[in-house]
Amino acid sequence: MLKIEAIPAFDDNYIWLILDDSRRYAAIVDPGDEEPVIDYLTEHQIQPVAILITHHHGDHTGGVSELVKQYHIPVYGPAHERIPAMTHLLKGGDRVMLEELAADFQVIDAPGHTRGHILYYGHELLFCGDTLFAGGCGRVFEGTMEQMYQAMAKIDSLPEQTRIYCAHEYTEANLRFARVAEPDNQALIKRIEDTRLLRQQNTPSVPSLLALEKQTNPFLRCKVESLIQAAEAYVGHSLTEPAAVFTAVRNWKDDLD
Repeated sequence: MLKIEAIPAFDDNYIWLILDDSRRYAAIVDPGDEEPVIDYLTEHQIQPVAILITHHHGDHTGGVSELVKQYHIPVYGPAHERIPAMTHLLKGGDRVMLEELAADFQVIDAPGHTRGHILYYGHELLFCGDTLFAGGCGRVFEGTMEQMYQAMAKIDSLPEQTRIYCAHEYTEANLRFARVAEPDNQALIKRIEDTRLLRQQNTPSVPSLLALEKQTNPFLRCKVESLIQAAEAYVGHSLTEPAAVFTAVRNWKDDLD
């Protein structure tokens, strides 16, 4: 069974370690900074075997070159983006098999936040970078709103017990907006309180379960009548397609940020 550890970085990033059952080997997901990773690996006597990158932004790739120099390990990442020291160029449908971890991940194309963003799914775990966040989703910088909606649809189709490993501790802020969009959502109200208690104890609010995201994350609820009505009230006209609802809600959050 795989073990997952979070290494905090910068103000609100998480660098994920995917470890084998014996915790001898690890894959490093989105290392924006090499120092906390090297410190953790050294302290726990763990041998890294690979780096997995979701997209090119510096807070996800800044530590790659130094980690490769120190450990001489392969770097997996999106074929359509430039990543330092990348050795394996991936696209949707590819698989990443890491023998030391007995791990097998499916690659999912998810452009939107960036042009070539990818996700890694396997073992009921999803490493989703800045596509889906706990309670929210990434901004649409390089792709289109339609692409980002389609990425949400791909995530929505995964098993509900999937654990969501996003790359930032944005949950409280995301849920504040979700409450604006759906003020009467009882599951959301409970999640806000649960998250508040976690953060008071300095406990990460991620990973989350996809089942919970479907109940409380507005960007996965674009076919739910309460959210459709809220989005229509925001734009001032009817919305007949889920992608249009997604676009309205993403623009709404952008306006409030």
